Amino acid sequence: MNYNGGKWLIRRLSTEAKKISLYRKLSALEMTGGTVSQTLNQYVLEGTAIQKDELERCVRQLRKYHKFQHALEIMEWMELRKVNFASDNYAVYLDLVSKTKGLDAAENYFNNLPPEEKNKYTYGALLNCYCKNLVTDKALAHFEKMDELGFVTNLAFNNLMSLYMRLGQPEKVPLLVDDLKQRKIPMAAFTYHIWMNSYASLNDLDGVERVYEEMKRENGEEISWQTYNNLSAIYVKTKDFEKAELMLKKVEEEVKPQQRETYHFLLSQYAATSNLAEVHRVWDSLKSILPVTNMSYLAMLHSLRRLDDIEGITKCFKEWESKCVTYDIRLVSVVIGAYLRHNLHDEAELVFKEAIRRRNNGPFFKIREMFMLYYLKKSQLVSALSHLEAVFSDVGVEKWRPSPEVASAFLKYYEETDVDGVEELSKILKSHNYDYSWFKSSPVINTTLEEDSQVNHAV
Repeated sequence: MNYNGGKWLIRRLSTEAKKISLYRKLSALEMTGGTVSQTLNQYVLEGTAIQKDELERCVRQLRKYHKFQHALEIMEWMELRKVNFASDNYAVYLDLVSKTKGLDAAENYFNNLPPEEKNKYTYGALLNCYCKNLVTDKALAHFEKMDELGFVTNLAFNNLMSLYMRLGQPEKVPLLVDDLKQRKIPMAAFTYHIWMNSYASLNDLDGVERVYEEMKRENGEEISWQTYNNLSAIYVKTKDFEKAELMLKKVEEEVKPQQRETYHFLLSQYAATSNLAEVHRVWDSLKSILPVTNMSYLAMLHSLRRLDDIEGITKCFKEWESKCVTYDIRLVSVVIGAYLRHNLHDEAELVFKEAIRRRNNGPFFKIREMFMLYYLKKSQLVSALSHLEAVFSDVGVEKWRPSPEVASAFLKYYEETDVDGVEELSKILKSHNYDYSWFKSSPVINTTLEEDSQVNHAV
């Protein structure tokens, strides 16, 4: 036995375990409470050295799951500890500032960077911020400045293309592609994908297929499962399910055994083609190759809900519930939504009751809003009000405001069904010191409340 090799392996496994432990602690902060700095400081106090690459990995993972505030706090902690930043670190920092504090804060951060850090990475990050926030004038001016400095890359063009797509101006994308080609800047896979999507938005399927043929001819090595998935999504939108499924078969040819995310895309896309048999086949394939996660079950439940397969939803949910390590309320929400859609309110209430038992810390206000909408639609006011009162108990009056959909549903119910009964709701809202000015926006209801107030005052 190679003893030294064995010790190396033990150290390697121990290091990997610590990395997982740190990320798990940071990713769970929304549920466990505490701050990023407290968690990292405690980790250091326990005698565990934290390497820069480990912190960067945590930042990448938190960004991937849209936990931008916690990702930013890691970088702020690194800065406070005087960890040396590379150019790409500054670019990530700028992006996180934009996502958590707004565009003005991102601009200030960029303007205060040392001159040597105002490079193609940070310039590119700020351009991305402008494009994401649809600030066209600043985006174009910034692009011109980047061009003067020699910082324009394929990524900069991709940002402008994405901007025009979000602005509903897909006809500008091919013009940018022409400019990109004239500059002899290499075309990336994403460039081809968004170019295809621009033609799809213009209802030019011939254009889509011309781009695909060019990609095969000029940059075949850039073609991946994402390319085929992009094409399948385009064909789904045009209801050409036969071509969509041909592309999905190509996705399956490209997928590697460990690419769990690809299986999730396949589930979603086969559901979009209304092919329940293929959804179940892909699901069985995924389970035979990889351990299924909460995200896998969530992808499957979304697909089954899209196909109205209530029996399949129930079976899949019970399977997950029997073996899950972390009770994920997102899965509960999908199932309850599907049950209510099919008027299975008793089944939905049972699922919710179990969720409360297993996750008594909530919050459940989004699910309760689903119940409110359902019961108001069915003119079952008592049940709707019971969930309304429970919301205040769950999250408190300071943390919840009804969604526009819920507010409209209550207004519609009282205006059309029982305007004289509005006083009952007003009592509930008053008992929680709740500002219900949104409710008084209805002239009919406001008049009723004023009349009731006058009567009560007279008495």
